[in-house]
Amino acid sequence: MHADTRTGTDTGAGTGAGHVVVVGGGVAGLAAAHRLLNGGARVTVLEASERLGGKLLPGTVAGARVDLGAESMLARRPEAVALAHEVGLADRLRPPTAAGASIWTRGTLRPMPRGHVMGVPADAATLRGVLSDEGLRRIERDRDLPRTEIGDDVAVGGYVAERLGREVVDRLVEPLLGGVYAGDAYRISMRSAVPQLFEAARTHASLTEAVRGIQEKAAKNLRAGPVFMGIEGGVGRLPLAVAGSVRARGGEIVTGAPVTELRREAGDPAGAGARGRWRVVAGGRVLRADAVVVAVPAGAAAALLGAEAPAAAAELAAVEYASMALITLAYRRAEAVLPGGSGFLVPPVDGRTIKASTFSSQKWGWIAAENPDVVVLRTSVGRYGETEVLGREDADLVDVSRRDLREATGLTAEPLETRVTRWDDGLPQYPVGHHARVARIREHVGRLPGLAVCGAAYDGVGIPACVASANAAVDALRGDARLLDALSANPVQSLHGGAGE
Repeated sequence: MHADTRTGTDTGAGTGAGHVVVVGGGVAGLAAAHRLLNGGARVTVLEASERLGGKLLPGTVAGARVDLGAESMLARRPEAVALAHEVGLADRLRPPTAAGASIWTRGTLRPMPRGHVMGVPADAATLRGVLSDEGLRRIERDRDLPRTEIGDDVAVGGYVAERLGREVVDRLVEPLLGGVYAGDAYRISMRSAVPQLFEAARTHASLTEAVRGIQEKAAKNLRAGPVFMGIEGGVGRLPLAVAGSVRARGGEIVTGAPVTELRREAGDPAGAGARGRWRVVAGGRVLRADAVVVAVPAGAAAALLGAEAPAAAAELAAVEYASMALITLAYRRAEAVLPGGSGFLVPPVDGRTIKASTFSSQKWGWIAAENPDVVVLRTSVGRYGETEVLGREDADLVDVSRRDLREATGLTAEPLETRVTRWDDGLPQYPVGHHARVARIREHVGRLPGLAVCGAAYDGVGIPACVASANAAVDALRGDARLLDALSANPVQSLHGGAGE
């Protein structure tokens, strides 16, 4: 425990015998619970739904174990891989077995260009075949353009289009960003979504020079090992393993327990002192806690914080989300011949319905090894602002996926089994100004002792970002803001943003 030096009383929040309630049983909430237990807290996790894991969901199709949500995690950030080690999954970590994605554009599958940062090239020649000759010439003008001031933030699409032309954005940046955020490149914040590019652009007159600077820095600091990592059986196993560890160490996890009230009680006579305690109502149960970690999507967090932190709630209520659906298909191996590589992305400008396809059996060796007679792949549909396609029946989404797959790869076989997984409001959007909004939310929340927030709505949508957010929230409850400050200064890089990919 740590003492409040102003009152001399023990705060009990996040350490020692203090009781901490974690609202939300997704990967961020479970990671927070795990870290709290490492510090000696008594922990209760309350999850509104009947299952744990949030956007990480293991499942099966045609007997094959697969992910029906997120399927990989950035391995060059340490947080998610470290958590997997801590909960006994070290021997299940697996890198992709197929390298090299493609892009389906201008009527054919083309190798994904290399040597870029989220689609922004250092050299126009690397995009030959993806861009027209005019598009390539437009990139070359970048070095002669006057410097573009970007201020505190700027939209990725608008800035890149101004420097290199719209074709780079529409044919490459847009599908890469869409694969991470299901968003619109012309709205997405460069500071939040591609922070390394934002920082480089602030110090270089030319955007292509900025990318070269990122690549040179990356080459000097190159770390061995894969960029991405999966888990045998699916990354959906990670939150379940974390939950198992939490329970094994005495933490309580309650599902089917939506929190309907969160209020602060001051001057508790039982010893909470000047800090006060928190009253948490979930169903018919009332809990009292020394601290609360709110690890739910922004809208739900806004509803919970409205009474005690109305300014933070207003900011959270303004966070927008995109919906999407994943269509998983299984085929007899003898009938399904796919191109090489791990899959392909699709630029929206090409007018297709699917935005990407992953060749799961080729990307993850364990799927092929466990199911030698079956080929599994999946497609994704839905971007920010798209409603028509997601309103279709499951069978229609399967049909349109098969149609696009046939045109892209020649695959005509009948699937053995299909499964459609819908993620309504699944991905928070990071528009221009998102970084400042998150700072305001944390400033308002920080005024209430014993309260912290974490999750995908703040510092990054990937698994490492969610775990990093949880770690920072727990440490902040203990009075240690170093991780929070580091996250604020350096948001977690999105999945496709690494130099050289």
